[in-house]
Amino acid sequence: MVQIRVSSYEEWKAIEGREFGVSDFLVIDQERIDRFAAATGDFQWIHTDIERARRESPFGSTIAHGYLTLSLLPPLLAQIVETTNSRMTVNYGVENLRFRQPVPAGGRVRLRANVAEVKNLRGITRVKIGVIMDLEGADTPVFSGTIVLLYHFNE
Repeated sequence: MVQIRVSSYEEWKAIEGREFGVSDFLVIDQERIDRFAAATGDFQWIHTDIERARRESPFGSTIAHGYLTLSLLPPLLAQIVETTNSRMTVNYGVENLRFRQPVPAGGRVRLRANVAEVKNLRGITRVKIGVIMDLEGADTPVFSGTIVLLYHFNE
């Protein structure tokens, strides 16, 4: 369920500096990991070979690709915020991203987000959103960083 709706620069600016939501938990199962491996061509055994990972990996099981966890940003962020009145939204970048905790197959993750900075760039709204992905039961986040989005709002 969407926790906040934003439709203008002014509405983004009003929540600057605040945590504005937490997504539901999502299971990253082996099937999702295997599908990501097939889509990206990254078949490294720590992700796809269950038996070898059980024997040889320091994690004791297969783990999700770091970029798989990052790719979950759009659907998890959509649970938190809905942006309306925008002709177009552009991914502009990711700043200071650090993968800090592996996600074992079957792990449950969720996203926390805060509005770090909002700027008006001649009619384009640049929003920096601090993102932290949590792994259920772990003290260390899966990753943390700042995503940068450009919103082209209708006038």
